[in-house]
Amino acid sequence: MIDEVVLNFSPASLMLLNGILAIVMFSIAIDLKPRDFRALMRAPRALLVGLFSQFLLLPALTFAMILVLEPQASIALGLILVAACPGGNISNFITHRAGGNAALSVSMTAFATVGAILLTPLNIAFWGGMYPPTQAILQATQIDPVSVAITVTFMLVLPLILGITLNVRRPSLAFRIRMPLQWLSMGIFVAFILLALAANWAFFLSFAGIVAGYVVIHNALALGGGYLSATLARLSPFDRRAITIETGIQNSGLGLVLIFGFFGGLGGMAVVAAFWGIWHAISGIALARVMSRTEAAR
Repeated sequence: MIDEVVLNFSPASLMLLNGILAIVMFSIAIDLKPRDFRALMRAPRALLVGLFSQFLLLPALTFAMILVLEPQASIALGLILVAACPGGNISNFITHRAGGNAALSVSMTAFATVGAILLTPLNIAFWGGMYPPTQAILQATQIDPVSVAITVTFMLVLPLILGITLNVRRPSLAFRIRMPLQWLSMGIFVAFILLALAANWAFFLSFAGIVAGYVVIHNALALGGGYLSATLARLSPFDRRAITIETGIQNSGLGLVLIFGFFGGLGGMAVVAAFWGIWHAISGIALARVMSRTEAAR
């Protein structure tokens, strides 16, 4: 039973993953300056639509999917947890490749990362508590929202602040290290995930087939939800591309940290987050190639 499988992931590996994700976040933050936030605050409509799609619409669509498909409890909670995470770091790169509003994408990642301190544990507790099988897992693990918030703060928010500070005080240094650091950090992250999968390859192969269909449907809902919310809000195609991709690219690395840090590496949850990390990159890059064939009106 996938609900009873616990994957092999040592505390040292968890600390290493925390550090890698902090570096990835820092490499994105050195693209930002306070003026980027001030510009969005003066015209916040696109940002608010994106955050609505990220933190309200996607968890609700996820819950509806779970009610219809009734996956096993650990898979269901894995889907809920991934939906509760902020946008993934590769969303900015994919948005740029898609010809969308990369500045909006980066700012959405930043605002969603800060908002995740409160909204990620709240969404996990709320939607997980609404479905009896996942409610039982939450009660058994007794997840502490404050501990989740502290983890998000040190892993994502602190590097975000440090990166913006470096870009303000030493812009020439930030410019020189930006691209090499982004490529290096993403390469290290991908290598780490592959090594973690190799250590649990038998489990992953056993359950990937069960999980794959749920992840593909879930990711399609995320992309579709982002596109729909931006379309109904009558945003420009330029902004619509950013919100579509930002909603469909989730921070599955954060999901893995929370799963191994607070749920003991529960098999179904971990395989969902790991498969999400692979699939959302494939679907996002494929979508970007389609979108980039035409220039988006602003």
